[in-house]
Amino acid sequence: MLPLGALRTADVTVCYVFQPFHEVGGDFLDFFTLTDGTIGIYLGDVSGKGLPAALYAALAVGTLRGVHKTGTPPAAVLGQLNRRIMLRGVSPRYAAVQYANFDPRTGVLRIASAGMPGPLLLSAQGYRELEVCGIPPGMFPESDYESESVQLNRGDSVIFLSDGFSESQNSLGELFEMERVRQVCESLRENPPEEILRKVTEAVASYSRGQPQQDDRTAAILRYLPE
Repeated sequence: MLPLGALRTADVTVCYVFQPFHEVGGDFLDFFTLTDGTIGIYLGDVSGKGLPAALYAALAVGTLRGVHKTGTPPAAVLGQLNRRIMLRGVSPRYAAVQYANFDPRTGVLRIASAGMPGPLLLSAQGYRELEVCGIPPGMFPESDYESESVQLNRGDSVIFLSDGFSESQNSLGELFEMERVRQVCESLRENPPEEILRKVTEAVASYSRGQPQQDDRTAAILRYLPE
């Protein structure tokens, strides 16, 4: 349910980090090059934890793999995922998920999201959380989804992450929250993508030191490489 390693082309680098709550987790992630030269990436987070969540994640991944690599637009991918999961009748679980498609020739990122935080855009203009909303697949049979388009410039990065980061708690029960993710990322825009993920992961670990991990933590970063 995870890539074997980073994806690297002449224009794009995509890498990730995964820290499961148990030996197995309910988060899932993949990224790939489509036949038309675009890059696809999805990140999902199943409700619940442990083996039951991992089994449901396997169902979601298998369903996605039957749709996303055909070049289907992101909103349509989530729509098909929702319909197929609803037909399975697996209750009461659901899967929050994002699916994005990036064209390195134009710099346009198209994304549809349902129940996930972010994603986060790091650019020369600073940090911006992309607000893309939708109902997680598996909850309602008639859910509709919309795709948003974002123009990336060379050197920009987009971070996709599950809520295991923002919802990590310190000893007082206070959440790490997206604002602290922003504070970590803003000063690292030009750093290698692997280092950005490492710094975010270290910041969360430091914040929640002494507290048990409460959820899977999965993040990926897409960097549109300078020419």
